Amino acid sequence: MTNIPPPAEELRVLDLELRRLDARRSQLLHRRAWLIGVLQAATAPGPVPASAPPRPVRAPEATPPNVQNVLLTLGGILLTIAAIAFTLVSWGHLGIGGRSAVLAAVTLTALGVPALLLRRKLRSTAETVAALGLALTVLDAYALHAVALPQAGALGYTAAASAVLAALWAAYGLAFRDLRLPLPLAVATAQLPLFLWARAADAGEHATVAALLVTAAFDVAVALRAGDPGVRVIATVCACAAGLWGAAAAGYLSWAATDLPGAMRAGALLLLAAAISLVSAWLIAPPVQATGAAFAGGLLVTAAAGGVLREALPEAWAVPGYLACAVAMLAVVRTALPRPLLHGIAGAALLVHALAALWTLPALVSALARPVTRAGEAWSGAPQNAATAVFPDELPVHHPAMASLVLAVVAGVLFAGARFLPPTATAPTERHGTQRATHPEATPPGSPAAAGPVVTASVARAGALGLAWAAVFALPPALRLPYAAGISAHIAVVAVLLAFATRAGSGALALTSLALAVASSVSVALLSLATTSATLGTLAALTALFLAATVFAARRPETAAGPAPTAACAALAYAAALACASGAALDLRTEHTGLLTLVVPALAALAAARLGRHRLTPPVEITGALAGGPAIALTAGHAATLALALSLGGVIAAGTALRTERRPVGYAAGALFLLAAWVRLAAWDVSTPEAYTLPVTVPALVIGVLRHRRVPETSSWAAYGPGLAATLLPSLVAAWSDAHWLRPLLLGTAALLITLAGARYRLRAPLLLGGTVLALDALHELAPYLVQVVDALPRWLPPALAGLLLLGVGATYEQRLRDARRVRDVLGRMH
Repeated sequence: MTNIPPPAEELRVLDLELRRLDARRSQLLHRRAWLIGVLQAATAPGPVPASAPPRPVRAPEATPPNVQNVLLTLGGILLTIAAIAFTLVSWGHLGIGGRSAVLAAVTLTALGVPALLLRRKLRSTAETVAALGLALTVLDAYALHAVALPQAGALGYTAAASAVLAALWAAYGLAFRDLRLPLPLAVATAQLPLFLWARAADAGEHATVAALLVTAAFDVAVALRAGDPGVRVIATVCACAAGLWGAAAAGYLSWAATDLPGAMRAGALLLLAAAISLVSAWLIAPPVQATGAAFAGGLLVTAAAGGVLREALPEAWAVPGYLACAVAMLAVVRTALPRPLLHGIAGAALLVHALAALWTLPALVSALARPVTRAGEAWSGAPQNAATAVFPDELPVHHPAMASLVLAVVAGVLFAGARFLPPTATAPTERHGTQRATHPEATPPGSPAAAGPVVTASVARAGALGLAWAAVFALPPALRLPYAAGISAHIAVVAVLLAFATRAGSGALALTSLALAVASSVSVALLSLATTSATLGTLAALTALFLAATVFAARRPETAAGPAPTAACAALAYAAALACASGAALDLRTEHTGLLTLVVPALAALAAARLGRHRLTPPVEITGALAGGPAIALTAGHAATLALALSLGGVIAAGTALRTERRPVGYAAGALFLLAAWVRLAAWDVSTPEAYTLPVTVPALVIGVLRHRRVPETSSWAAYGPGLAATLLPSLVAAWSDAHWLRPLLLGTAALLITLAGARYRLRAPLLLGGTVLALDALHELAPYLVQVVDALPRWLPPALAGLLLLGVGATYEQRLRDARRVRDVLGRMH
């Protein structure tokens, strides 16, 4: 009976046997290599060592075909050099007949030998000899010019010789198709005849560019029809080089044209280049290359037509002329052309639209940002018109009104194209010439959406809205409207944008409209700083507009009320600015203007209390609090008024803290009241603040003790923090400015007792407040002695002590971290 082991045991046995076989095989291979070394050394004289290690067998560094190619290449180069030397140096030792016979015999032999070599399957040798024969034909052409036709011009003769050589090499390559060199050389040589002929005949710039473009057309035809990969590569490279050179030269001629005939001749050349690109795009199979060729063709057509329009129309219509050509070219995408052509042509048209919009950027930026300079020239007087208020002495563009026209046209095109886009982002998938979209009805064949990348209709409409806003916003200064009319027009733009933002059903449109409205409002607010009446009227109008937008947006459903928080913040900000401007207009003192501005935080607090838990409550409260900061800062120049402003701020904060969800604001109210008390004491030149703070501290501490007993979970900061801070902090400030010893001693003693009490009862607020005050009080007392010690010490001792301190801290860094964590944990466990 056979015992079959378990699978794990059997696997272990198999692995052991395989390792033994591998070890035995390695041993045998080592022995075999040693034996081979012994046998090889037996043929050489001298003793063979008994334990000679096996010598590694080195692989050959070069294979036989590579060696053959190197040898053939070197041989061909040497023969070519010899032929050149014979032609240039030894030519004069023979007569005319001998010269002709030698060159003819050598050339014919070199061109005929490859036929025999190909029959014997010696292709590499045949390639080398054929290359020698082709080089000899070039020498024949040179010799013919030097002997028989010395009077011929160099460029003209080179053009004719290159044409003849290209034809002969092409015929030779077609006759011997196994040779890979003649046909690519023929294509490369064919680039020279037309260009050199144009230069030799001094035909002019237009004829030279035409020669380049005709050569590019020939290269495109060869690249599309040739079956040899080498010929296709050479023809493609030459077509790209000649085409780009010719198109760039034609574009320069169009740009440099100074009259209509010159622009038309350059336009004809550009159209020829465009025809070559578009035909190539029609015939090229790969979609990416076809799209690129169609894109280039579309740009060339626009450049040709736009160049003619630039010379035919007034100077102001140059950029609109190019844009009109691009708009007309977009009509092609509604045809049944292949999709790569539609992609390329639409991309070219959109690029022209983008460049035209970019051309208007200086005018738009000047109209939007130039009013910032008015901030330093407030109420200096109204400018002559809106143009002088916005545009500098040198206009950003020659014709600002055309900038608005261009922006309006681009906006119209983008808005019209949005009708063919899907409502949601559904990118089509193109595979093997077919296209699949989630919403096929949204992208009908031939629509602009089918000719370019798919975006959502809402995004396209938002972009169109932005361009339309730019066109309208830059129009008043471009038309040189009166200053008041320009301000009114910009306010009307803000009103329209806010109305659109509150009624837009799309989130992208609403956010775009709101952002544009805010940007426009800031610009017009700065622009209105020229006169007092304009400033007050503009700020009042902006406040009313944003407040109305807030009300209308807040009444809409939750999903459509996005603009409401931003509009509410803007309304409060402009209300605060209006209060400041009103105070300045009434010639109020700065501190009184600050008190007037506190009306805005008060109104914001009342509105927040009225709104309750509405989603607008947080932004209203935050903006009101931010508006209160500058208002209090305006009163900083007068201590009594500052105390009053802080008290009013405390009243506003206390009123806010009455609401259940805003109880923590009470801490801010207490801090404001405390600051107000300190400022009032400082304003009265009180030298003994304890007389006023202790009557507040004692009842506050009593109330804190009672509250802590009733509610043990109450934090020590809430129970004892306000009462202790009311006396300790003013006393500390007074002690630092007191030259006597009694106040610092009493303050240090009180701080020490408070610190010990906090440590005894594990209360965080007394411990930290008492310890901090004690340390600062001790530092004040020791400061004169520390200064004397520092002056008495050598200059090198402080850096040395600092270095030792750093070394100590670094050496005990981990321990210090643990101590810090331990202190943090201890403080965290306190009340």
